[in-house]
Amino acid sequence: MAESGAAVDSLTAVATAAPGSLATIEDPAPGGGEARTISFAGLERAAVRLATGLLGHGAEPDDRLVWCGPNSPEILTVVHAARKAGLVAVPLSYRFTGAEMHHVLSNSGARVVVVDAEQAPQIAGLLPELPDVDDVVVFGGEPPDGCRPWDDVLEAAPEAELPGAATEAGATMIYTSGTTGKPKGAVRTRTDRDIVLAMLDQLGLLEADHVHLTTGPLYHSGPLAFALLSHTMGRSVVVMRHFDAREWLRLVARHRVTNTFSAPTQLKRIVSLPDDVLAAADLSSMRCLIANAAPVPYSLKQEIAAKLGIGFLYEVYGSTELGVTTILQPEDQLRKPGSCGRPYGSIEVRIVGDDGREAPVGEPGELFIRTGLAIDAYHRTDAQLASHGAAHEGWRSVGDLAYVDEEGYVHICDRRTDLIISGGMNVYPAEVEAVLHEHPAVLDVAVIGIPDDEWGERVHAVVQPRPGKRVDIHGLDAFARGRLAGFKRPRSFEVREELPRTESGKLLKRLLRAEHRPAPEPGP
Repeated sequence: MAESGAAVDSLTAVATAAPGSLATIEDPAPGGGEARTISFAGLERAAVRLATGLLGHGAEPDDRLVWCGPNSPEILTVVHAARKAGLVAVPLSYRFTGAEMHHVLSNSGARVVVVDAEQAPQIAGLLPELPDVDDVVVFGGEPPDGCRPWDDVLEAAPEAELPGAATEAGATMIYTSGTTGKPKGAVRTRTDRDIVLAMLDQLGLLEADHVHLTTGPLYHSGPLAFALLSHTMGRSVVVMRHFDAREWLRLVARHRVTNTFSAPTQLKRIVSLPDDVLAAADLSSMRCLIANAAPVPYSLKQEIAAKLGIGFLYEVYGSTELGVTTILQPEDQLRKPGSCGRPYGSIEVRIVGDDGREAPVGEPGELFIRTGLAIDAYHRTDAQLASHGAAHEGWRSVGDLAYVDEEGYVHICDRRTDLIISGGMNVYPAEVEAVLHEHPAVLDVAVIGIPDDEWGERVHAVVQPRPGKRVDIHGLDAFARGRLAGFKRPRSFEVREELPRTESGKLLKRLLRAEHRPAPEPGP
């Protein structure tokens, strides 16, 4: 239900217009039985009951609701319920360690947590240190003591008026990180509908019916956004709990999947399958495969073209803070090596040189963007996005270096100087360095990304021992293992007597990276 005179919730509108259409499809492994499907009417009913159940237990509009777990229909239900209840949805990576989870839960000021049974014991163990959390709902299994079962919440949900979201998309706070290394909550309470429609038009997603597949984890902004947009348009979402290349091909063929959102690492695993598996694959339904989360190597695009076809491949450039900024169309994938496309709709880009002036065509500088998709601010921190010009002009930057060619195509030179993107996951060196600095034998450390055929980049740590101390690499690896999520842990180490620094003490990581990076391969 919605307040009188309030805009109709997007899920409510679809459920009213097409109640029997499938909203989610969760397919078991081959031979595991029938797929679990939920209609839009069923999804609406579950989301309303969850929303009223949370509000009836004491949650109030604008409270933070943290959700955690692998991809599932319940995760999508939670996000819809948060919007209906006027709560701020906060994704929490299920891959995080307890300390990392604690930071997000504490910093966000979470009142409510909805969690998969797999992660519930970890969350329950943190509750004594989180007095603000007063409701934990568990789905997919038995809840630990002090937590409420999902089914009980839905069955006992009281009748109540739902306040609904202030905007169509609802409020979100997705944690990302900056140079400090500590994750920051990127708060977004509004979005520009016209820009979103322009993006969907550019991607061909306004045409006919589509079926979306969740290739990446929904706690990332891109996979989540496109799954929710599919529901807003009344389209089915095939939910893949964890990525598997063979299973991905099977799901595309079985459900006639038309679109998905993927990191380059997942695409690399697909094209690396045996030739006979790829020869038997049926991708004839695919119309829009969006690649993002890291630059897509030109060699990978060539391999995709040779093994899968390239008429459906779109590359986009974007960020959690500023949304999707540019789109590279299928016909440009091989024609414009190194480019991530052009801005669309009302989005504008500007390259600013070191002198603060707009750089000429072809000259690199910091990429500034003016868009209606920008976040409001970071939560509970003075750190904010870099701006250019007068504050009211709206030019913002996440620190990437780029240039624009004579056709208006953007080319990213460096995804921030120090940021590591491994398997589509952002790894912030300062956070890893802070952990390694805690080791008693480490005096100094530099964490960089070095090329890796499978992951794009892997995390590499260069450490300097304390005088008179010896750094045991195996011991240091074990030390990091207990303090960092797997994707953040260094996969390789080296020990040096001294690290390169400027006279002011700043680490010269570019010198370390240069030792591991070959010269850029030329385009065609």
